[in-house]
Amino acid sequence: MARSMWRGAIQFGLVTIPVKLYLATESSSIGFNLLHGKDLSRIQMKIYCPEDDEVIPRSETVRGYEWAKGRYVVLEDKDFEAVPLKTVRAIEIEMFVDAHREGQGIEFVKQAYYLEPDPIGRKAFELLRQVLAEQGKTAICKIVLKDREQLAALNPYTKTMLLTTLHWPDEVRPLEELDIPDDEIDVRPAERKMAEQLVASMSGVFKPEEYHDDYRQALMGVIEAKVAGEAPAPAQKVEPTRIGDLMAALEASVASAREARREGASGKAKGAPAEKAAAKPRAAKPAAAKAGAKAAKTAKAAHADEAARPRERKSA
Repeated sequence: MARSMWRGAIQFGLVTIPVKLYLATESSSIGFNLLHGKDLSRIQMKIYCPEDDEVIPRSETVRGYEWAKGRYVVLEDKDFEAVPLKTVRAIEIEMFVDAHREGQGIEFVKQAYYLEPDPIGRKAFELLRQVLAEQGKTAICKIVLKDREQLAALNPYTKTMLLTTLHWPDEVRPLEELDIPDDEIDVRPAERKMAEQLVASMSGVFKPEEYHDDYRQALMGVIEAKVAGEAPAPAQKVEPTRIGDLMAALEASVASAREARREGASGKAKGAPAEKAAAKPRAAKPAAAKAGAKAAKTAKAAHADEAARPRERKSA
């Protein structure tokens, strides 16, 4: 059974709902050990005290704040619990906002947590969940986690609610740091229409269970090759689409997406197994590769035509 990492209450108005907090996600990345390059022996991280010139166990460490040069005050767990803020043991709802409205800072998320109500608070919890879902609202709240007050958003999620911690405004870097031109970029109607067709042909229903961590699988392939004493194959470099090739690339992409959709529909019609149907989004890759080759071929032809025009004008 999952272990809760925080216990407190949701508070809004005069309503208090006792809840527990659980991590909603976990990492499945490949783990590596740090080795000494000379003899490949695994290194150890030790806590060293320069004053006593010895390695000490973690149990002998404490947390201290340097309030003056070389002078510290030690804080214990009870000191953190004594912080005079409601949010130390409460999810304090500040306001309700439209769930899908942009520009409110709720796009910059940190971590997601499931909420589980205590038996005594189940009715109030369900009432809040239903109202948020029906009205399309998100609750903006504050909570203290890991010795720091966090800004958070609370949303209905299937049979429970999801708390996602957000970055504070001063943690979000300004767009002015990016090299984005202020001048409006000229887009031709034909290019826009072709882009709209591509978006329409690739639109569908997002099913998370059909997606997998391809990088993890590919990295394991590299690791297995090195274990077997083989040199991993070099990765193919993806070239950016040139301005002159944009229309050709869009046309080829639309054709590829339509072909992939037809293949998916014919596979279902033939009564393909569930496993094959789930793998269909990946089956589009060969078609995309063909489309890429076709785009390159069309682009080359376009460049050849453009190169020929000056010669034609010259001879004329």
